[in-house]
Formats: sequence, structure tokens, C-alpha cells
Amino acid sequence: MLEVQHLAVNYQGISAVEDVSFCLEPGQIVGVIGPNGAGKSTLVKGILGLVPTASGKVRYRARSLKQQLHSVAYVPQRSAIDWDYPITVERVVLMGRTVHTGWLREHSRQAKEVVAAAMERVGIYDLRRRVIGELSGGQQQRVFLARTLAQEAELFFFDEPFVGVDKKTESIMFEVFEELKDQGKILLLITHDLGGTLTQCDRLLLLNRKIIANGSLREVFTAENIQRTYGDGLLLLSKQFFA
Repeated sequence: MLEVQHLAVNYQGISAVEDVSFCLEPGQIVGVIGPNGAGKSTLVKGILGLVPTASGKVRYRARSLKQQLHSVAYVPQRSAIDWDYPITVERVVLMGRTVHTGWLREHSRQAKEVVAAAMERVGIYDLRRRVIGELSGGQQQRVFLARTLAQEAELFFFDEPFVGVDKKTESIMFEVFEELKDQGKILLLITHDLGGTLTQCDRLLLLNRKIIANGSLREVFTAENIQRTYGDGLLLLSKQFFA
């Protein structure tokens, strides 16, 4: 179980995330939704120790997550990645093995087999010699999905994974997410998609600096919760789901 307890993050004296607490169980896909500026990406970065936190604890299997970051696979937003960096698909996916081999050691034959299998699974093995900047948005996202698979992690964090991807990539991603879920992994997805993506999640966290609601789609998407989070503009959306 991943436990987030009273997490808070401030930026230059402004509260970005306030007193957030929740637990994630193995074998779950959990979606984090909320308006722009709600603190979704900041929440994940706070959980992973990528930004300083004002308060709170994050524990995995009753130990500090900071001591177990080798168990974490993280894919940031596409805008945070330098797509002009001259690196091949295969080298990016091999980076997923660094937590096991270290930066200065040669990758073993087994590691290379794991990487090859990850690229095959997401349909990019034939692209392994290509530079990532030459790929389409969907292909690029599959490269980073393959990297997470090569890492063989326990916890998976994806920040807006469906932005700029094609239907084929979206389908592959959902298939892989379901496979990871069946293996007992924990997956946390940040998404702006308030459509079909949400139905793929076992639970939703509705966030606007703090947790507004935590539960199933039906529990979260109530008129009251939507109004507290987004204002009146999205009230019709909750009715659309349960018409």
C-alpha cells in the first residue's frame, strides 16, 4: 500500500497542495483529475520528492518512499521532455534498467532482453535505432511506456499520458495498464480527459489543491463535487455519465 499523509507543497509562499491524504492499494488504476492549476502535477512531484514539501509523509509498505525510489517508474508531461536530445529509442528504454545496474556498469544480457521485450510489447522494436525526435507523439509516448516496463517497478506515475497520442497508442497503453494492474502494481494517472479515460480507472481523486472527493466514478462525479472543483460550467458532465 502507498500511503500519502497530510502532504502539503508551497511555491514562494503560495499553497499549491494542501493537507492531502489518501492510500493506494495494489492492483489499482487511480486517476487524478481537476482543473488547470489544481496541483495535480505538483502532488505527484511532492510524492516522489521532486519538489520540497511543507509537510506530510509518503510511505510504501510501511517505509518511507524516498528509500524505495527504485520501485517507482515516472513519466512526466511531454512538455517536460527534451525531444531534441539526440538519443535513440533503445537507449531511452535502457535507462529503465539503470536503477538495477547503476550508471557506470554495462547492461547485462538479461537487461537487454528485458528491454527488447518491453519495446516489442508496445510495438516500437523496429524503431529501436531511431532518434526519439524523429518519432510521432504516440510513438514517443510508447518509448517512455517501454522504459517503465523495462524498469520492472511496483509503482507507476503517469502525468497526462494521453496528450498528443493516436488511437493505436491509447489502446496499447490501456492494455498495458490493465496488465500491470493484474500483476498487482499501483498506477496513478493524471488526466484532463473527462471522457472515456475515467471509466478505465478503478478510483478517482478529484483535486483542487486539496482532495475534494476520493472514490468510484459515481461517487466522485456528483453535482456538488463538480461545482466545488470546476464551478458551474461542468455540471452537465456529471449528468452525462449517469443518464
